[in-house]
Amino acid sequence: MTEPLMPQTNLPFDELIIREYLLDNPDFFNRYPELLLAMRLPHSERGAISLVERRQELLRQRVGQLEEEITSLLAMAARNEKIFRFNTELSFKLLNCVNLEALKEVLADNLKTQFNFTHVRLISVLDADVEMQAIWAQRLRKDYYFGRLTQQEAKRLFGSEVGSVALVKLADNIPVIFAIASHDATHFHPDMDNMLLEQLRRLLAHMLAKL
Repeated sequence: MTEPLMPQTNLPFDELIIREYLLDNPDFFNRYPELLLAMRLPHSERGAISLVERRQELLRQRVGQLEEEITSLLAMAARNEKIFRFNTELSFKLLNCVNLEALKEVLADNLKTQFNFTHVRLISVLDADVEMQAIWAQRLRKDYYFGRLTQQEAKRLFGSEVGSVALVKLADNIPVIFAIASHDATHFHPDMDNMLLEQLRRLLAHMLAKL
């Protein structure tokens, strides 16, 4: 004898079905507005609130997040504009240099004054020792290096310990490292964009080929 079919009351309810349905039918609560006020959600400070109140709260939070993002973007844009203007002015100064010593002096003085860098150097690796050749080959295999150096590398490049550095290979056929050091260990880091240094790199490569 077969057993009668019994209603299945203990099956787990798939909440994703409700989620998908509501996403596909955004006018659902327009058709049943009483549900918005009837349904209550737990709130850490106010006990329980309605869906309408919860939605308003989420919207206020989102507006706050957007305002913070806009403020951050505006600050970044202002900072980038300042650096762009500085690079443009520095480029004209470098173009007026008549010899290598003048170029090095203008480059170092302006970058140190503007950004408080501790060292700014153009370092030739032509006929350099094994240690310098290793820095050229390993640190600059991707043309740029941002971050920390070993104590030995820092002393070889700058003559002293430094916080963080930006190393730039001017060109494969110009064996010169454009090296910048900051006392701040976090100023230069591997995730940095090289766009702001690219203009200087190209200009220096052009100038050194002529001087």
